[in-house]
Amino acid sequence: MSCLMVERCGEILFENPDQNAKCVCMLGDIRLRGQTGVPAERRGSYPFIDFRLLNSTTYSGEIGTKKKVKRLLSFQRYFHASRLLRGIIPQAPLHLLDEDYLGQARHMLSKVGMWDFDIFLFDRLTNGNSLVTLLCHLFNTHGLIHHFKLDMVTLHRFLVMVQEDYHSQNPYHNAVHAADVTQAMHCYLKEAKLASFLTPLDIMLGLLAAAAHDVDHPGVNQPFLIKTNHHLANLYQNMSVLENHHWRSTIGMLRESRLLAHLPKEMTQDIEQQLGSLILATDINRQNEFLTRLKAHLHNKDLRLQDAQDRHFMLQIALKCADICNPCRIWEMSKQWSERVCEEFYRQGELEQKFELEISPLCNQQKDSIPSIQIGFMSYIVEPLFREWAHFTGNSTLSENMLGHLAHNKAQWKSLLPRQHRSRGSSGSGPDHDHAGQGTESEEQEGDSP
Repeated sequence: MSCLMVERCGEILFENPDQNAKCVCMLGDIRLRGQTGVPAERRGSYPFIDFRLLNSTTYSGEIGTKKKVKRLLSFQRYFHASRLLRGIIPQAPLHLLDEDYLGQARHMLSKVGMWDFDIFLFDRLTNGNSLVTLLCHLFNTHGLIHHFKLDMVTLHRFLVMVQEDYHSQNPYHNAVHAADVTQAMHCYLKEAKLASFLTPLDIMLGLLAAAAHDVDHPGVNQPFLIKTNHHLANLYQNMSVLENHHWRSTIGMLRESRLLAHLPKEMTQDIEQQLGSLILATDINRQNEFLTRLKAHLHNKDLRLQDAQDRHFMLQIALKCADICNPCRIWEMSKQWSERVCEEFYRQGELEQKFELEISPLCNQQKDSIPSIQIGFMSYIVEPLFREWAHFTGNSTLSENMLGHLAHNKAQWKSLLPRQHRSRGSSGSGPDHDHAGQGTESEEQEGDSP
């Protein structure tokens, strides 16, 4: 098979049109040749961000030797083959909840559609397997295993791959966040204005996209990858860098696990493309694009959910809501998420300071307080989106509940503002590098976040 080597980013392009595929070839990578259509990334295929390069003020490419960097930021399992590839069968039980699980976890799953679902407690009860356990339960509850004739062992294997590819050391962008977003997505899929139109494929796409939307997140934002000249930024030409990585990594795991291998080729290609469209919609730089489009649809009353295109758009909106729904949770959980995301911001700021880089917005712990960050995020990002979502749902009980929590939580943060800031209000942007910005030009400048 002839192939053309491409220097940029180590990609391989196959000349034969029948082999229309890309294979990302990186050091430490077990090469995975993609199927036709979407190029897939191999799990753990990307090398660490070598901070020795950051010691050079000229960015000439020469490796500085002034400091010995002990802590290297890496994508998950660099130079580390997965347990599955080494033939080690996961020890976790394949049953949804067998006798090793506490009765409380089983009871919690019976109320998984409730908005006050405590994902932190559920993660503890499932011994850190909240994402796998939740997805297995939801796939079974929605009848997806039967409808798509999925093999339960293969499904479990795929979900373990996804869960393991989240970085547990990230305070915020970890598997618990993915489980939280998935539980929120489940609640939104049950909204009366949407549920009656959804097909099994829509539901599966929504749950899979929610579960994998931040997979292999490095804990830093897109501007950080760009200014450190990370090859992912080059690979995706500085556009939706993290979202593209999450999507392509997900496709790689789907193919590696062969979860959908029994389905028609055209169907699997469509699933891959739709997953990409959903995950890419979580890019905060596209916030105004989606919000403006949603407002126009609601104003013109021209949403036709019988049409696949309009249903897909509302799935994108639902995923965007689920991804930033933390301020709409009860105060105890919302506060915990806020502290986690700000801790992740501050860690990035410390790295930037250590390597003499400009500290990114929201990442300076000495200047950016948690209350100011949260109030700005709620005002500029969360409130506008959730008010339109409430409009779409006809002010459903869940929507009213979320807006009520949002107002209460915003008041709580205002009461915690440093005294000198209270009189002039907050100028903060957002909680998450992926979710930062004031809804205007700052979104374009800041881009994705940790």
